[in-house]
Amino acid sequence: MPRFLQVPLGWWVVSAGVACALSVALVPSGGGQAAAKDGGPKPASQKAYTETVPGSQVKFDMVPIPGGTFTMGSPKTEQGRSADEGPQHPVTIQPFWMGKTEVTWDEYDIYRKEEAVEEPKQNDDRLKANADAITGPTPPYADETFGHGREGHPVLCITHHAAMEYCRWLARKTGKAYRLPTEAEWEYACRAGTKTAYFFGDDPKKLDDYAWYAGNAEDQTHPVGQKKPNPWGLYDMYGNVAEWCLDSYKKDFYAEFPADKPTLEPVLLPTATRFPNVARGGSWADEAARCRSATRRASDKNWIKRDPQRPQSIWWLTDAEFVGFRVMRPVEELPKLKGLRSKVTLESK
Repeated sequence: MPRFLQVPLGWWVVSAGVACALSVALVPSGGGQAAAKDGGPKPASQKAYTETVPGSQVKFDMVPIPGGTFTMGSPKTEQGRSADEGPQHPVTIQPFWMGKTEVTWDEYDIYRKEEAVEEPKQNDDRLKANADAITGPTPPYADETFGHGREGHPVLCITHHAAMEYCRWLARKTGKAYRLPTEAEWEYACRAGTKTAYFFGDDPKKLDDYAWYAGNAEDQTHPVGQKKPNPWGLYDMYGNVAEWCLDSYKKDFYAEFPADKPTLEPVLLPTATRFPNVARGGSWADEAARCRSATRRASDKNWIKRDPQRPQSIWWLTDAEFVGFRVMRPVEELPKLKGLRSKVTLESK
């Protein structure tokens, strides 16, 4: 639960290994050799790189994730499993890059400094002048860190809309197609070629080595990248903060896909409705079972229940200090995701 709420504050200026025992067939999907079609540099090969946010000294690392086919979801026998993790089904993923760590306040505060507004009308005016304008956060009602720490810590308590708009801002700044990962891309990257409950096996006692969770986090987030990475070099895929995925949440979504042939890049596109959307990976507040590779979490209105503003903020969450996000970048974007942006407005329910 949030530690405290305050009166309005005004806005603040505030890798890669290879799994030995593959549970998936890593079917080459361009092998990272395809040219980027997002307006950014066209890499000769898909390599790890470091991005510097233009106009700043803030950097973050991107890890190459090879294309392939894997089995999404969990078997009925997996300990801690929920019904929405099945039925299992094969999925094919195109190559992409994933943020080595979760997005930190260091990165997000640059966006706030550039794009934040004092009142929603300023965003409305931007969009009236230019329908493709980047919008920015209104002032948070509470201390947005909720006492978890800022420098090097993952950003938290931001809405799905805010995460999507940050990605759009970052893409505009860098000329590269950054966005939230789809639920399928997230699980594929998390598993890193494994089929066990966790990428390190089935024994949750080993989670201490890889994650900040209820068993060791001491009721707070920690600076990113302190624990061991997964086999593909991604840190904090479990715990610290749960991570927004692009998708809307649907409990029986997996039942829509064939079990005998792979589905290419499934995604349930977000709508103008604020809830529910998907968060993955568990958080500092979750027990081990909620940090498994297949675990899904649906957002809901309880995540803003303490927000007294009317209309309630579409940028900040008052009751979800456990959720943040990381970015991804496709080598070649899927047609259905090109130009995608949040449809949420102040009128959204």
